[in-house]
Amino acid sequence: MTDRVLAVVQPAAADVIADELLAYCRERLAPYKCPRAVDFVLSLPRDPSGTLRKGLLQETYWRNHETRIV
Repeated sequence: MTDRVLAVVQPAAADVIADELLAYCRERLAPYKCPRAVDFVLSLPRDPSGTLRKGLLQETYWRNHETRIV
């Protein structure tokens, strides 16, 4: 299996388009840092203070894999 950079986005507006977001990233980031795909979610896991819970987010994508990259 090959690892890839993935953007997980909770859009503030309904008109966000993945292709536009990827083009924006390509203009501003090094190629190896650009996401290959975008997942849109209704809400991101956050603690009561509003901090993103990255571990819970990663767990949803690594659930059925033998190895993990953290």
